[in-house]
Amino acid sequence: MASNNLFENTEIAFKLKSDSELERAYFLFKMIANEPLVRIGTAMTKFALNVHLPVEGLIRSTVFDHFCGGVNEADCMPTVETLYGAGVYSVLDFSVEGKEVEGQFDLAKEKVMELTRFARNKESMPFSVFKPTGLGRFHIWEKLTAKQKLTEKEQLEWQRIESRYDSICRLASECDIKLLIDAEESWMQDSADDLCERMMAKYNKDKAVVFNTLQCYRWDRFDYLKKQHDKAKSGGYKLGFKIVRGAYMEKENERAEEQGYTSPICRSKQETDDNFNAVMQYIFNNLDTIELFLGTHNEISNYMAMEIMQRQQLENNDARVWFGQLYGMSDHISYNMATERYNVAKYIPFGPVKDVMPYLIRRAEENTSVAGQTSRELSLLKKEKARRGL
Repeated sequence: MASNNLFENTEIAFKLKSDSELERAYFLFKMIANEPLVRIGTAMTKFALNVHLPVEGLIRSTVFDHFCGGVNEADCMPTVETLYGAGVYSVLDFSVEGKEVEGQFDLAKEKVMELTRFARNKESMPFSVFKPTGLGRFHIWEKLTAKQKLTEKEQLEWQRIESRYDSICRLASECDIKLLIDAEESWMQDSADDLCERMMAKYNKDKAVVFNTLQCYRWDRFDYLKKQHDKAKSGGYKLGFKIVRGAYMEKENERAEEQGYTSPICRSKQETDDNFNAVMQYIFNNLDTIELFLGTHNEISNYMAMEIMQRQQLENNDARVWFGQLYGMSDHISYNMATERYNVAKYIPFGPVKDVMPYLIRRAEENTSVAGQTSRELSLLKKEKARRGL
């Protein structure tokens, strides 16, 4: 088994970075570590883009190139191939957010299908991915989750959402590509879960094609998983789950407080960690019927998963277990695990610079709120700079 200092090897972690890319990464994480600077920087960036100031070149050469693969899929391919050469797979994620019109939802569906076909013959890309609100208005998901009746017009909208889901899932099944469906805010998630469950029942007969996402900062997710497992066993289909801690904590807690309901978020970081690890252990105990994509930057959870795999005498590259991190982050986890032959994939966001900025801004804001994550990145980059004599 990999030793408990596997993630300390910075030579392997940053082997794909040139000296100048290493310096740029160090500079970026120094900036992200400064919370007031992130707030000012994101506000200025939003303003500059809204009034069409010529800042795209600057954004492209700094934060965009560090966290994104390119402006289109062809642009991403050199990165995908380089990663594959280091034993790391890619999940190309078209990260355009916040569109609210039907034409955009059809375009998003076509983009996901195009990426699925694109990945079909590429060993380096075993996954496709999308967000529920990329395929239909947030309001529709929210209304259905709140058990409110849709208008006739909204009912037609919902039918189009179902149709987009089905088209994508069917194609993923035909192309033998695993499809990761992201989770979003709790007040729209029930309707997304229900639709995803129907797709699993339809397309996961022999193996997991469709994967839902469990946000383990929600205290109800372990019970939800067990209920889904009972349904799948009686329905004769497999489950696929990506498990993450979650990305909307502040928003979730604020809304719960404003509207006077119990927050769906665990009361402490420790409770979230315990929940995540319990969900992970449950899936490992049921790999015959549930496949796992472990989306985490948490070193302890990754070490724990490796220990469980060793205890259960699973091969490091067991096809039912995947580990994932975001491109531009936690390279010390991704590349060191890949060296030990674990199945590791990087989520690679891409899209036009202006359209991907909401995603990047959210990522920067998340990073400042994850205590320790940024300082850990900085200490490893510093260590590697010293090793190279920079």
